[in-house]
Amino acid sequence: IIAPSNVIDGFYKTLPFPLTQAQRRCIQEIESDLKKGTPPMSRLLQGEVGSGKTVVALSALLSVAASGHQGAMMVPTEILAEQHFQSIGNLLSGLARPVQEPHLLSVYLEHMDRPVSIGLLTGSSRAPVKRELIKMAADGTLDILVGTQALIQEGVSLPKLALAVADEQHRFGVMQRSALQERGRDIPHTLIMSATPIPRTLSLTLFGDLDISTIDEMPAGRQEVATQWLEPEQRDTAYGFIRKQVKEGRQAFVVCPLVDESETIESKAATEEYQRLSQDVFPDLSLGLLHGRMAGKDKDKVMRQFRDGELDILVSTPVVEVGIDVANATVMMIDGADRFGLAQLHQFRGRVGRGEHKSYCMLLSDSASEIAKERLSALARIHDGFQLAEVDLELRGPGDFFGTRQSGLPSLRMAHISDRQLLELARNEATMLMEQDPELKLPDHVAIAAQVARFVDQASASVA
Repeated sequence: IIAPSNVIDGFYKTLPFPLTQAQRRCIQEIESDLKKGTPPMSRLLQGEVGSGKTVVALSALLSVAASGHQGAMMVPTEILAEQHFQSIGNLLSGLARPVQEPHLLSVYLEHMDRPVSIGLLTGSSRAPVKRELIKMAADGTLDILVGTQALIQEGVSLPKLALAVADEQHRFGVMQRSALQERGRDIPHTLIMSATPIPRTLSLTLFGDLDISTIDEMPAGRQEVATQWLEPEQRDTAYGFIRKQVKEGRQAFVVCPLVDESETIESKAATEEYQRLSQDVFPDLSLGLLHGRMAGKDKDKVMRQFRDGELDILVSTPVVEVGIDVANATVMMIDGADRFGLAQLHQFRGRVGRGEHKSYCMLLSDSASEIAKERLSALARIHDGFQLAEVDLELRGPGDFFGTRQSGLPSLRMAHISDRQLLELARNEATMLMEQDPELKLPDHVAIAAQVARFVDQASASVA
């Protein structure tokens, strides 16, 4: 896939901001894969909240569209799909638009003789909209389709699909990603975006099958969120601060503690906390509740209300971690902060500080253990997600980094952080081996083939 370079350069010139060096490097890595063609790209694009992943993905999608192919972007929730569609619209705002509708927009790129059309398809898209988009996708006149899992429902066909982008890959199963890839006739390139900074050591072990592009630089002007650890007896002070911010017209998140037992218990605890805050602490303010047991449409509704300023405070279980941009939200209060890992706390913190107003993250903890203090002081001191992820790995060890064991694998032993060079060497050797002898049939590779067979048997037994 080779798009005329002047087309994409023309798009960069119309952007309302300059690209960072890290964004340019990631775009080059992706373009290089697209040009090679085969094998199809399998790449993870990681960069923390606010680092500008969307413009990198859009650049790749426009390249594909400009070369006469189709692209798709799949996200976990309707509100995220709408947000991406809106962000894409904003990034293309410097271009002429013959069509601008809530579910469809088209733009003229410089040096292209036809417009590029981009559609939004979710489960709650109206029937006529669905019909129009499905027809355009099937006959190839829709270049880019953004949506939820509605994209992999029966009836959606993208015959010229060359690039599938999935946002927040840990929210999508492998089966869902492959179902998206099957929308086209040939196996498309895959770009997976994640805002969870994963330490290099872990990413080499967990994502050995993916090439990794990292946006490790934040755009200029991105504010640091003032972070403070509060003692249990300072709870009322925290509530007073939230009230003061709401009085000034701002909004706040309150994240309930992580409960290991089950999502049901966690959701029940959040419901009780929501009732307590609504009735006893903020009876005069407007509060919303978000938890994992709610139906998708109810989650979307409450997130929309918060985004649109109808709610002052959103009380949530940790599901808010991958979520919405609310420029007016300036306070993130995390209850039971000692129960979360640093990487996750940093994710929560990234939900505020998205607008022009000074933003704050308050960490309430029941535990004053030394390790809790050490982790918290690191969070207050370090604002770089990748650096925090490395500290988190050192303090907690790899088993707890994601909070859950990877299903379908025998217990996975991770290399230590100091083994990075060895891991990179092993990965490069494995890649060369797969190129030279993919079936492992050469005499030199008999022992490796036997080890692979043992591992596959073990993995199959654990899944069965």
